[in-house]
Order: sequence, then structure tokens, then C-alpha cells
Amino acid sequence: MKLFGMKNLTTRFLLFLFTVLSRQSWRTLYRLSDLLKYLIFDLVGYRKDVVLVNLRNSFPEKEEAEIQKIARDYSRNLTDLVVEAVKLRSITREEVNQRFTYDPRVFEHYYAQNKNLVLVLGHLGNWELANLFASLNFPHQVVVVYHRLANDTFEDWFYKIRTQFGSELVPMNEAYQKAGVPRQRPFMFLLVNDQSPRPDKAYWTTFLNQDTGVFRGVERIARQLDAPVLYGVIGRDENRRGHYTIGVRLITENPKEIPNNGILERQIKLLEADIRRQPANWLWSHKRWKHPRPAQLQPDQVLEVNFDCEKAD
Repeated sequence: MKLFGMKNLTTRFLLFLFTVLSRQSWRTLYRLSDLLKYLIFDLVGYRKDVVLVNLRNSFPEKEEAEIQKIARDYSRNLTDLVVEAVKLRSITREEVNQRFTYDPRVFEHYYAQNKNLVLVLGHLGNWELANLFASLNFPHQVVVVYHRLANDTFEDWFYKIRTQFGSELVPMNEAYQKAGVPRQRPFMFLLVNDQSPRPDKAYWTTFLNQDTGVFRGVERIARQLDAPVLYGVIGRDENRRGHYTIGVRLITENPKEIPNNGILERQIKLLEADIRRQPANWLWSHKRWKHPRPAQLQPDQVLEVNFDCEKAD
């Protein structure tokens, strides 16, 4: 009981500290980010080996000097994401809108047709901030599929942040049941689909020169809703720190007509192309390839469907 009480007290202190920090200026928070980068990555070397192994395996054609530069740029991007996540506790609508540029026409086009959407992202840019921007600006009701945090106190804190401008959160294990729940206006199911799934349940393909398992939920939900599937990318504005662009490309308007696993294959190829364009923008410290491909798979788990990502508009 004492240990549990101490952990809870520590959690509450951290959240109080985060709340205080969230009221600081962007300039102050980015100075904090620079300090965190030095302490966590330069001094301690947090997951340095994981980052470098992931980069070397993904880009065997790159020289070591370029790999090291991507790793350095990534470490700053990650600590920027940390302080930006803290800022979300007290961020205003105006501040959210100042951080993004996007073209609304695709979303307005489908909203005018009263069509629901499935939007799939990868861990590029600030996906948490993008959720708030989407809930403020997209005409659709934003429904975010997410993983609950193990710590209930942290979960409650982040839940309030993620839903503060109207997004609906759906836990991953409830996504299929809640995908078809009627809502007051057309909705957009938003999924981030580049985590590491259970090997025996995944769709397997080649991604960044490596055998990679992919969550199959995007395709299941798209077929269930029979809704257009869009791929979204959150790019960093390389001239303005903490500013982003949102780009959208059509994967398919008719998911039931796409070959099995075709939606996943097209999404992963688009994601790989965007990672290659801004390599430091992806989540390299995640142990994405910790599971090997199982020796025995069902036929539909290994089907290769080749799409040219440049033809996916």
C-alpha cells in the first residue's frame, strides 16, 4: 500500500509540474527541449543503440555520417514532441490553429456527400497536436482509436487533453464495436497504424528494407464502414520550429473492392515514402522490429499487393 501510495503521489506531482510548465511560453518550452535533448540523448544516451540500429537497417545505402545526423535531428524532434505535449494542457484554439497549414477541400468534399471517412496516419510529426487541430477544423466528427495508458491518473489527464476540443476517443479493443455507432454528423475514424502488433495476428510485408508486421484493424474497419480511406501525413515545417503541415492522399473510395491487405500495403508504402522525405520526423526510438516474422502464416497474412505510391492520389 505504501509503494502504491508513493507512486500515485509521484504521478500527481509530475502532472502538477506538467500543468505549471504548460503555461510557459513556446520559447521557454523549446529551451527546455534543448536541455532535455542534451540530458536524455547526449549525456545519458537514451535508446541510442535502438535508434542507430533502426536507421542503419532502414537506410543501408546511407553513409554513417548521415545516419548520425538523422539520429541527432531525431533526438531534438522527440524532445520537442515532449514539451509540445505538455503545452497541450493549456493550449488555446488560436495557438492550435497557428501551428498547422492544410487544404480543407478533401474533407469538405466527402462531408458534402454525407460520407464517413477512415484516416490513417503514422508516427510522423505531432499526432497529438494534429488531433486537436482536426477536432477544431475538420467538418467530420473526429473519432480517434487509441491505446489506454496503464496508469489511470495519467490516462485521465491525457484523456481530457485529447478530447478538449471535441474529439471522441475509442480504445483499440472497442474499435470494431464502436465503428458503426450512429453519430450526429458524418464522422472520421482516425488511426495511427505503425506500431508493432502481435506477430501471429499481423499482416506481413517489407517496410524500410525489413520484414514488418502491420496492424490489420485499419482494413477491417474500412471494410466494415465501407468508407473512403485517406492516408494523412504530418510534415514538419523545416523553417519554423513547432509548425506542421497536414497532407492527405486517397487510398481508396471503395475498400470492399480492394484486394485483401491492399489498403495496408498502400498505406505502408506511402508512409515509407514520407519517412524517406523527412527521416528525422519518425519515431525511431520505438522498437518497431522487435518481433520476427513467424515461420507459419495464413495465406492472407503474406499476400503481397504492389502499389506505386506515386499513383495513390
